[in-house]
Amino acid sequence: MDIRRGILWMIFIFSVFMVWTNWQAYNAPQVATTQANTNTQHPSAPTAANTSSAPVVASNTPAQASEKVQISTDVFNLTFDTLGAQIVRAELLQHHDAEDKTKPTVLLDNDKVLYTVQSGLVGPANLQKSYPKQDTLFTLVSTEKALTGETLDVVFRAESDGLEVTRTYTLHKSSYRITVKDDVKNTSTEVQNPSQYRQITRDSHEPAGGMSMAPTYTGWAIYSDAERFQKVTFDEINKNSAEYVKQAPDGWISFIQHFFVTAWIPEQGKERTYDIRKAGQNLYAISAVESLGSVAPGASVSNTATLWVGPQDQKALAEIDPTLDLVVDYGWLTFLAKPMFKLMSWLHSWIGNWGWTIVVLTVIIKLLLYPLSAASYRSMAKMKTVAPRMQALREQYGDDRQKLNAAMMEMYRTEKINPLGGCLPILLQIPVFLTLYRVLLASVEMRGAPWMGWITDLSVSDPYFILPIIMIATMFLQMKLNPTPPDPMQARIMMIMPLVFGVMMLWFPAGLVLYWVVNNILSIVQQWWITRSLTQAANEQILTHK
Repeated sequence: MDIRRGILWMIFIFSVFMVWTNWQAYNAPQVATTQANTNTQHPSAPTAANTSSAPVVASNTPAQASEKVQISTDVFNLTFDTLGAQIVRAELLQHHDAEDKTKPTVLLDNDKVLYTVQSGLVGPANLQKSYPKQDTLFTLVSTEKALTGETLDVVFRAESDGLEVTRTYTLHKSSYRITVKDDVKNTSTEVQNPSQYRQITRDSHEPAGGMSMAPTYTGWAIYSDAERFQKVTFDEINKNSAEYVKQAPDGWISFIQHFFVTAWIPEQGKERTYDIRKAGQNLYAISAVESLGSVAPGASVSNTATLWVGPQDQKALAEIDPTLDLVVDYGWLTFLAKPMFKLMSWLHSWIGNWGWTIVVLTVIIKLLLYPLSAASYRSMAKMKTVAPRMQALREQYGDDRQKLNAAMMEMYRTEKINPLGGCLPILLQIPVFLTLYRVLLASVEMRGAPWMGWITDLSVSDPYFILPIIMIATMFLQMKLNPTPPDPMQARIMMIMPLVFGVMMLWFPAGLVLYWVVNNILSIVQQWWITRSLTQAANEQILTHK
């Protein structure tokens, strides 16, 4: 088996991988394709944390006239609604929209897609209490609307049924982290037993900018130390088949989409109830509820959580919680993708350009695999020198396959040729290729990252198909450096393989094609050098014998 069969194996394995990936996408839950009237939908608050689950509770409170408050930082344009003191729109100023690069990415929204975060208080399930929650009208207390220093506090206040809530959103410079603190004061004459909930609400519309050939996960995720990282799809919620941790003293909740995540990280060490449920027509919610204990008349209690609304920045997420970077979806290749991304991040810290980082990474991988690939190329070079003898053996033994194979194996042994050597470099490239594919697909750091000239975004396909064309040319050149197959049919098939594989790469991320082009060029240089060295050695040996 030589490099041609190795390429066939690589194409076969890669094709199986893509079929499997798209099969997953095909069997994923179907998202809604019609626009829901999201402005009239009001998701309910969960029940208190003294039950094992949080069923949907219908809210009879009519929507009240409220005020929209615009707040800006260096990374955010946020819209708060005084109804519930909730964030109803979040524009990420440093990340362009997937379809219109002149506009920022909109993550939270209550217009085209209903996607908001809420928090509030609920009472025990057996008491009819209406504490301040997402359908309570709050008053804006703070006055500053733009961040000018390191932090900015946006403060709201409301009172209902004997409890006064002062909610402070603390925005941080150059960060998508938002600290949310609720100061709860008992203004009544009786003991109150409130529970604090944090919630993410979203409809099932698929986010814009997805890649049909490279589907990514869109859905809910929850983490606890006991059950670790658990995903819950819309389909599982609709079928009431979702399995996830219901109660834990730790963890966090989130909604994940390609490159971005919204997550609530409550204070750790406090027992809480988790719930994921359908909250209305094409509306879903995930919540974490924890008891604030008994609050005596005139007494106060505080509860703080961290809210992240932004990109899946692995370093920043891990600084908030060491497990939060699990939202970056590398799939079953995580054990390889994480070390590769760490290496690439380290290289990028020195190089400063993700395209050149991929080039340097390719060189490093090529150097690590050099001993194996060199042995393989030596075997292929020897195969090329004995090609006339192989053809003579085929003519000598004709259709007697047994004698032909025996004669060929004897020749391989005499000439110290490994017939399987040509496959090894190709097969070793497969896990590297697929791992880099997942890294480019899942790492937001690659989104919008330029290389040079016409490559302005390594995470999307080459707009002019220049890299795929170069890839096809270099694969043809590699084929020319190998012995021509004696079988005419096999020769024709091998000649069209670079074209087939190149066409497949037309719609893949430019960063992935860049890796393959650089790898091809390095392989050509290495193969040419080894072949040249062996030819010179053979010529010198002939001259010596003469």
